[in-house]
Amino acid sequence: MNIPFYKYQGTGNDFVIIDNRTDFFPKENVAFISKLCDRRFGVGADGLILLENNSEVDFTMVYFNADGNLGSMCGNGGRCVVHFANFLKVIETETTFEAFDGMHKASINNGIVSLKMNDVEEIEVAPDFVFMNTGSPHHVQLVENLKEFNVEKEGAFIRNNTYGNEGSNINFVEPIYKNTFAVRTFERGVEAETLSCGTGVTAVAIALFETKKANSNKVILQTEGGNLEVKFCKTQKGYSDIYLIGPAVQVFKGSWKW
Repeated sequence: MNIPFYKYQGTGNDFVIIDNRTDFFPKENVAFISKLCDRRFGVGADGLILLENNSEVDFTMVYFNADGNLGSMCGNGGRCVVHFANFLKVIETETTFEAFDGMHKASINNGIVSLKMNDVEEIEVAPDFVFMNTGSPHHVQLVENLKEFNVEKEGAFIRNNTYGNEGSNINFVEPIYKNTFAVRTFERGVEAETLSCGTGVTAVAIALFETKKANSNKVILQTEGGNLEVKFCKTQKGYSDIYLIGPAVQVFKGSWKW
């Protein structure tokens, strides 16, 4: 069987995306998904995304981590699958779709995708970090000299020793200038640093505003793969109208013989 696929990236966070509206893909085959994502023996990606039919909204996004296991919400993946849905003419410029953490609205204009994230109400503020769930769990920690910081070593340690088997994504942050911050992220499931993480920068922006490190409800995040913008509204319950904004790019397409 030949499996057609498309390779996408959103600020360097890359994905294999497959049109699974006919429900042909072997979703239970963890080893196969892991092999597709392998950078030496497969296509190579931070994760795999299936676009599937949904009777109530435009489509369903199913996300798998690079290890082959079903993942939680992926912000950059969500932006990329919106671009893919537009490419397939499943949607025009606006959409509502379902993901792991519920319904999302999004729009696309000249390759820039604005994705509405779910509200955030529970935020844990500790002396040296902030923790919240923005569709995926995220630890946010300020550091100095981020460029030279050992993200993989320190991220793996915190991911495994602080958060146990379930784990968390770990974001290290350094201020650049007013309301602009550099971010590097260690992602669970990939178990390594990725060039960008959409749910991660969303958590970073909210954490910085919550701790008064940012004073605007529009924050620019500089990742290793490019810049993203997060905007939001502060409410009595937490944060709402959260949007993750940035480019999504189709890199190439191919066919995997399986």
